Amino acid sequence: MPEPSAHPPFPQQSARRDWAVRIVPSTGGARLHTEIHGPDDAPTVVLVHGWTCNTALWHGVLHRLLPDHRVVLYDQRGHGRTPPTPGNCDADALADDLCAVLDATVPDGARAVVAGHSMGAMTVVAAAGRPQLAERAAAALLCSTGIDRLTGESTVLPLRPGSVRLAGQRFLLTNRLRYGPPTPLSRRLVHRITLGPGATRTQRAAVTRMVSACAPRPRAEWGRVLSALDLTERAAALDLPVTLLQGTADRLTPPVHAHRLAALLPRRPEFAELPGIGHMTPFEAPGRVADVVRGLVKEHL
Repeated sequence: MPEPSAHPPFPQQSARRDWAVRIVPSTGGARLHTEIHGPDDAPTVVLVHGWTCNTALWHGVLHRLLPDHRVVLYDQRGHGRTPPTPGNCDADALADDLCAVLDATVPDGARAVVAGHSMGAMTVVAAAGRPQLAERAAAALLCSTGIDRLTGESTVLPLRPGSVRLAGQRFLLTNRLRYGPPTPLSRRLVHRITLGPGATRTQRAAVTRMVSACAPRPRAEWGRVLSALDLTERAAALDLPVTLLQGTADRLTPPVHAHRLAALLPRRPEFAELPGIGHMTPFEAPGRVADVVRGLVKEHL
């Protein structure tokens, strides 16, 4: 399985004819780079990446869903090939963008399974109560995510809970330092922050390239949004069948987040923990993520 680069083309795309790129407009001037892979008559799956990532995060899952699914991926504003929208970044913007993509890519009368990772899963929660989500989403997979207290409960810094750890983890989210080009030190830091202990050197290098490719200003602007995020009320309105997938070695959004989210959802979710997996579940365990998506498609589409 090829590993993702910072801004990869779809592997072997020159030989494929069942893929397309669209630019989907959204609020605040956003123009979302959106990819559609697979046959038009297959069930639709929409994959939403997290903070500092891009569509490359999902390539391992994408390969496992093709050719019997129609897979939609898009870059969040300020990530990947989607330009930033300074001053137009908040939870409502995340919801606006998902709803715009659902309207633009899910056929009329059909519904999709929506899978989000980290900030992408927060995007799904942020859209709770929106008519587009109710009409076009049949079920959701939420991977490695939280809806509040993100800086306070992260365990990235090996410090006791308190003001020092809180300030340090808020700085990690909101600073404008340039992360690239990748170095041996940055690969070690990325490994600690985002990946489980069993991550390979190739995995560390690929994730470091992807994270380093995220521009500092939009990364910091979204980091400020995440540092103050509170979606508890919206979680209580997410009236969809939901599966939660959580790595036990996740330091950015430790399992306490998934357990709290599970207690808030109006429908009791399916819940699976992945032993030894870190924050990048679609990248570290693409087979397991793809299996869960297939199960949701089979049950709800």
